[in-house]
Amino acid sequence: MANTTFDQVIERRGTNSTKWDATKKLFGSDDVLPMWVADMDFKAPEEVLAAIKERVEHGVFGYNISPPSTSEAIVNWVKKRHGWDIQSDWISYNPGVVTAMAMAIGAFTLPRDRIVILTPVYQPFFHLVERNDRELVTVENILVNEQYEMDFTKLEDVLSHEVKMLMLCNPHNPGGKVWKKEDLIRLGELCVKHDILILSDDIHSDMIVGEIPYTPISSLSEEIRERTITFIAPSKTFNLAGLQASAVIIPNKRLKLKFDHYQGSLGFYSLNTFGLVGMEAAYQYGEKWFDELLTYLKGNIQLLVNYIEANLPKIKVIKPEATYLVWLDCRGLGLSDEQIQKHLIEKGKIGLEPGKKYGPGGEGFVRINIGCSRTTLEEGLQRLKLAFEEI
Repeated sequence: MANTTFDQVIERRGTNSTKWDATKKLFGSDDVLPMWVADMDFKAPEEVLAAIKERVEHGVFGYNISPPSTSEAIVNWVKKRHGWDIQSDWISYNPGVVTAMAMAIGAFTLPRDRIVILTPVYQPFFHLVERNDRELVTVENILVNEQYEMDFTKLEDVLSHEVKMLMLCNPHNPGGKVWKKEDLIRLGELCVKHDILILSDDIHSDMIVGEIPYTPISSLSEEIRERTITFIAPSKTFNLAGLQASAVIIPNKRLKLKFDHYQGSLGFYSLNTFGLVGMEAAYQYGEKWFDELLTYLKGNIQLLVNYIEANLPKIKVIKPEATYLVWLDCRGLGLSDEQIQKHLIEKGKIGLEPGKKYGPGGEGFVRINIGCSRTTLEEGLQRLKLAFEEI
């Protein structure tokens, strides 16, 4: 019998799930356990389900406005969880953080403008820059005692050469790093000095599983705030990615007007009905569920750490300070990235994200998603052991 809501194993196959229904296409076999893409296997909070069901029962799905109650729920959430004071009129809406960041690139840069990202980092960052015909500039983070640090020596040099924009992932995906306040101040001051716009992807900001608190870079000073656009969403926090709803926080009135105008020029005006309803209900009523989730995830992380230390000593765990995604350092196996994937898929029958996807510094790593029932995680760890037990 399941002990908690999160112990329940829910069959997701047959629901057009990217994680579960694309397994054969991605890994060549249906018997591979997918633990790669960043959504969880948990049912959303009951309060969210109830709000959506009530809206469904109304039965009329015409055009939407974004009600003040939605922005109020967001304002209250970030204040209570992070001590960050924002205003309702700073908020714009978009179907997703990646989509919103693409629109910001379109609104505030021109083709061939230089955009800096810190690697290894979430793969769409590369696509957003390159597919919009901007010049990608990478600065590799430094791994120190199994935690990432920013390379300020390299950053200070790179940011002084006609850079228009910096894309930050805070907390960091895939490393699970919660950037320290003093590092964010230093980074923000460099961007002020060189007149660089900051796009801060803070989609994992609620998912704090370590001791270091999340700090929004926009909260650090007026000068930094006025050149920062912050992107958040309930998608990771409450497992609502499929509702396609995110919030864009833009304190600078001039930048917000320009961003909203650009969105309008592409024909976007409002979120879908269920995105709005689900987002508001999650931020307004989902806190108890979320606190229980964090406790469960911390247990999953500890289970993974203990298992790998006992059974796979050549693999090092980059223990996350945030997120339900764990970055595994497999370089001690002495295998190439291609060999690592071959062992995982053919011997272990487990699908993980290859580190090379995350750019310079990702070679020799894999990312595993532990946002699942303990039963599923235990099976995944057994498969991971099977993949490399002869090495």
